[in-house]
Amino acid sequence: MKTHHIIATLLFTFVISASAQKKIETSELPKPAQEFLQKHFSYTTVDIAKKDAEHGEKGYEVKLKDGTEVEFWKDGSYREVDGGNNPIPTDYIAPNIKDYISKNYPNEKITHIDYGHKDVDVDLTNQIDLEFSKDGKILKDKNNNIK
Repeated sequence: MKTHHIIATLLFTFVISASAQKKIETSELPKPAQEFLQKHFSYTTVDIAKKDAEHGEKGYEVKLKDGTEVEFWKDGSYREVDGGNNPIPTDYIAPNIKDYISKNYPNEKITHIDYGHKDVDVDLTNQIDLEFSKDGKILKDKNNNIK
């Protein structure tokens, strides 16, 4: 009997997680998301696109053939770009964020950017984690003692 409860629980968990992320065609992404991918990631193609309900918020998650992952808000604006350990394109990143990095970390590249509700987190190739305000002012840089 106990085994049946465990199996039922596992199946229920699987069904819930499967419904939270539903595979979709790239053409089903909102137009701004499609345009963002075409403009900034034309050198690679979409491997998997999913509708994602992370933390109760509807959005989209896209995995590219080069390993980059891009998350979009439900309106199609980008929320996060994660290149893993590889640099990501930066022409969509606010100039003052890029300027701060080029001035303070001239030999490093951006590998990850995450636009949260309150701030912007940026990771660099040297594993440094920076935090900026929405308007691009530095909030946290462990190397330069900013809090």
